[in-house]
Amino acid sequence: MNRIERKFEELKAKNQKALIPFVTAGDPDFVTTEKLVLAMLQNGADLVEIGVPFSDPIAEGQVIQRASKRALDAGTTLKNIFELIKRLRRKTDEPLLLMLYINSIFRFGTERFFGLCKECGVDGVIVPDLPYEERGEIQSAADTAGVIPICMVAPTSHERIKMIAPSAKGFLYCVSSTGVTGMRSSFTTDFSRFFVEIKKYANVPCVVGFGISGPEQAKKMASYCDGVIVGSAVVNIVAEKKQDSVIPVTEFVRSLSSAVKS
Repeated sequence: MNRIERKFEELKAKNQKALIPFVTAGDPDFVTTEKLVLAMLQNGADLVEIGVPFSDPIAEGQVIQRASKRALDAGTTLKNIFELIKRLRRKTDEPLLLMLYINSIFRFGTERFFGLCKECGVDGVIVPDLPYEERGEIQSAADTAGVIPICMVAPTSHERIKMIAPSAKGFLYCVSSTGVTGMRSSFTTDFSRFFVEIKKYANVPCVVGFGISGPEQAKKMASYCDGVIVGSAVVNIVAEKKQDSVIPVTEFVRSLSSAVKS
């Protein structure tokens, strides 16, 4: 069983929701990224999503775009991200996912990429610019490596939800609203209606992401589904505090965890 599937089974047995924070690999440096991932997992995070910086991150808002640029300017590559995963795997057995764009996989080599995912201990990948209809581009290599490509649905998916949701594995990533990532003060999506439709077809836990900025929003979002993803709010702390971000990120993750699991 994949670590992602095992984690959600554990959470279900405890009647708890999942907290999945996001950080950009290499921002501000790999030493700090490693400390952040471990600190978050030790202080309430259940899984961690590690962003692979990309020059044209079309699904990202300004906060993560700037983090990607800082990481790329510092020399971050997929090769040294895999080295980071190897180091993390010596210290944790919790689920780790990579969020990256399809061109990064193609340029690296699809078989080579998923082979290293298996070797280093990556459990899942989120590829926001890969349409569901084109999942065959990576599915075979991912299956061979035992890595789960995470499916995504959005409020605009409508009829496509009944096609995408039944085939999801690990968890279904439910995008909170249209547009790009980034902290939001409010949402216009009718989440009750959105998740009623999703849960008609999904056979895996449903997790919501995009725009969740703090504990109150996280708690409210978790009431609709099985967990929340928090990205830009964490990355924003890293941008402000840089190498001194571990303690404030840890405190923030603890507050999110208390809200989500209460």
